[in-house]
Amino acid sequence: MAAIERINARQILDSRGNPTLEVSLETDDGAEGVACVPSGASTGIYEAVEKRDGDSKHFNGKGVGGAIKAVREVIAPALVGLDSIDQRGIDERMIDLDGTKNKSKLGANAILGVSMANLRAAAQSADLALFRYLGGVNGYILPVPCMNILNGGVHADNNIDIQEFMIIPYGFDSFHEALEAGCETYASLKSILKEEGLSSSVGDEGGFAPDLESNAHAIDLLLKAVRSAGFEPGKEIGIGIDAASSEFYDEESSSYMFEGSARSREWMMDYWQRLVEAYPVVSIEDPFAQDDWEGWSEMEEKMGSEIQIVGDDLLTTNSSRISKAISLKACNALLVKPNQIGTVSETLDAMRIAFRHGFAAMVSHRSGETMDIFIADLAVAMNACQIKAGAPARGERVAKYNRLLKIEMMLGESGKYAGKSAFKRASKF
Repeated sequence: MAAIERINARQILDSRGNPTLEVSLETDDGAEGVACVPSGASTGIYEAVEKRDGDSKHFNGKGVGGAIKAVREVIAPALVGLDSIDQRGIDERMIDLDGTKNKSKLGANAILGVSMANLRAAAQSADLALFRYLGGVNGYILPVPCMNILNGGVHADNNIDIQEFMIIPYGFDSFHEALEAGCETYASLKSILKEEGLSSSVGDEGGFAPDLESNAHAIDLLLKAVRSAGFEPGKEIGIGIDAASSEFYDEESSSYMFEGSARSREWMMDYWQRLVEAYPVVSIEDPFAQDDWEGWSEMEEKMGSEIQIVGDDLLTTNSSRISKAISLKACNALLVKPNQIGTVSETLDAMRIAFRHGFAAMVSHRSGETMDIFIADLAVAMNACQIKAGAPARGERVAKYNRLLKIEMMLGESGKYAGKSAFKRASKF
């Protein structure tokens, strides 16, 4: 037994300069787990709720003093003395303490910080790397890095509707080779943007954020960068998209405000189909709004056998919404964001139910990130096969990739790179 002895929290800054929490948890055998909680800009309405102070005098109301108080005065007294090995029991105790459906009383940020810190302390007590403690002997697959190298939407101050354009280097034999290809393509894209007189400033997740003629123009630039770096589009590097459609969906008119016009669901469906026909797109995330179940189901029926259709705002790492998507055949892949649901246990539950029904899983960062590398270990532990951690730039993004390089070294020959097997369409190129 490694009994919880002390829990504390403090306010730190995320990658956007907004406050977030760092939580530390100590056990009576000398172990200490520390966790930092990320925050999203493009957030689904069904996500668990962050606790923010709302005090306009400090950080425009985004302070987390209330969440820190919840950790110190409510959560800590209730958990001290419990065995840190009992992750589910600890998570369920916090859920009960909160007593709301969306963790709005104590705050999902407070609860997740403690949950992650406890897992780290338990792993340290067991003298195991986090991925090994969490995944046991079954965690051995290095994920394909889905790298957002061109930003739009709420992640950038430009005229592009689609939030993320990703390069997906799946056609390699190892994680480190794939990462190298992604870095070289990113550098190539920067040179191309400069040559064409386009901005090479970066968005929240490290991707470039130029004003462009259209969303398709962004993909053209990515393919040009892939070729310029010496790689073959489709065969070695595919394209992924995060449309974040809820951000440009207008509820009053039930239409999508896309490329300067109001578009119907049918128009958007045709657009996605044309895009997949014209380009080596293997993954589309949030192609429709978070409550447009009919659009999602139609897309899964028409395109689900060919490409990966990822639910983010639709699913919010929530087992009940995943179950609904399964029953409605609304998508075929889960985006995994622990802070959408608020505890490690619920995150694992969401992934397991998705896997049981044949879904793929992409473990993801948030736009407001920290140097915490939890998601890298999570991806390997659960054999998620895909990770989305941003461009190979900015320390909070690169930290995740560097952790995966270390895990790859630790696994040695027993580690395997997910590669093309992680994507439905990749094998066709």
